[in-house]
Amino acid sequence: MDRPTVVVTGIGIITCLGEGVKDNWAALASGTSGIRAITRFPTDGLATKIAGTIDFVGLKRNTAFERSTEFAIRAACEALVQAGFERGISGPLFLAAPPVEPEWSSRFEIADRSPPRVREGDAYVRMLAALREQPSPRFHEEAQFGSVAERVADRFGIQGLPVTLSTACASGATAIQLGTESIRQGRTDKALCVATEGSITAEALIRFNLLSALSTRNDPPQGASRPFSLDRDGFVFSEGAAALVLESFQSARTRGARILGSIRGASDKVDPFHRTRSSPDGGPAIATMRAALLDARISPSEVGYINAHGTSTPENDKTEFTAMYAVFKEGLQSIPVSSNKSMIGHTITAAGAIEAVFSIMTMQHNLIPPTINYNRPDPAIPIDVVPNTAREADVAIVLSNSFGFGGQNASLVLSREVE
Repeated sequence: MDRPTVVVTGIGIITCLGEGVKDNWAALASGTSGIRAITRFPTDGLATKIAGTIDFVGLKRNTAFERSTEFAIRAACEALVQAGFERGISGPLFLAAPPVEPEWSSRFEIADRSPPRVREGDAYVRMLAALREQPSPRFHEEAQFGSVAERVADRFGIQGLPVTLSTACASGATAIQLGTESIRQGRTDKALCVATEGSITAEALIRFNLLSALSTRNDPPQGASRPFSLDRDGFVFSEGAAALVLESFQSARTRGARILGSIRGASDKVDPFHRTRSSPDGGPAIATMRAALLDARISPSEVGYINAHGTSTPENDKTEFTAMYAVFKEGLQSIPVSSNKSMIGHTITAAGAIEAVFSIMTMQHNLIPPTINYNRPDPAIPIDVVPNTAREADVAIVLSNSFGFGGQNASLVLSREVE
């Protein structure tokens, strides 16, 4: 059955490397790291003292909610302007947002203003009692999952109810998949897909440390993220956002839009093995990649580059290699596989969309970003990681993987040419 071809006509991005496609690509292509020591809050007593924070954006209230919102708006604005929709887009918004919750400072602010009679008992009960005594619209907005998408929709005049989603580290790819499917199914001819992450807080850092997921290699910060390396010890938590304007090929051609690439295929699969660990045999990841290639109507041999999930955690990197080898067999040896996370860290909710933008840039520039900090190869992961230095290559098709906590797996196949 024939289906509309989904193309990309606008991209926008902000990461710890900088704001905008131009600055991000320049840093990525040169192998620059954006990881730095945390100055946003005290790190005394914390095992991890580094992150990919975005501190160059000034905000009156520097909370996770406000950061996630501002990053999303900036990335969306760049993408819409590039696509020629400065006044807004007549299509749905699919926005991947972190499970933002009120920070300690906001909770203490509410508690401090509450009367003495509600300051006893369980902390959660006290907070609810304080809110009943003194309702705070701002607090409620920050506690509601859909608030970031509502603000973005209001900012750009999005019509209809914005869709907010969260599939852990696969969220950004899932947002793009939903936009792709909505166009393929004829429900719209345009869609704005955004993924954002601004929740680097002391509380979040502590939670990831309790899972033994974060790198504790604090000095130097730029050397902490080491995907596929023998001495990798965990991921680096980072912030950022990316946006993509998707259109049917017919819509883009009719209005004379510049086409940056196409979403050739997309898939998602669930891994029920464990809440934070991937299935050791890589079965769900294998199924995800195979389904994406099938959806794209291509064979594994047609993939010119794999933008790996590549978190830099000991277990996940090995599992991803196992899955890739099962899909590509011996052909994997001739496919470059690099991880953007070596330079920008793991942007969690935003990762899939940010890496999709970088994949498009890779095809446009015929330049594969490197995996930096790769000085000790892992003999159990014999792949070409494009070590430390970017490489010129004619790349027409990219497979971009996003494998997340809770068994959320998603893969995208992006093409330089229109299907």
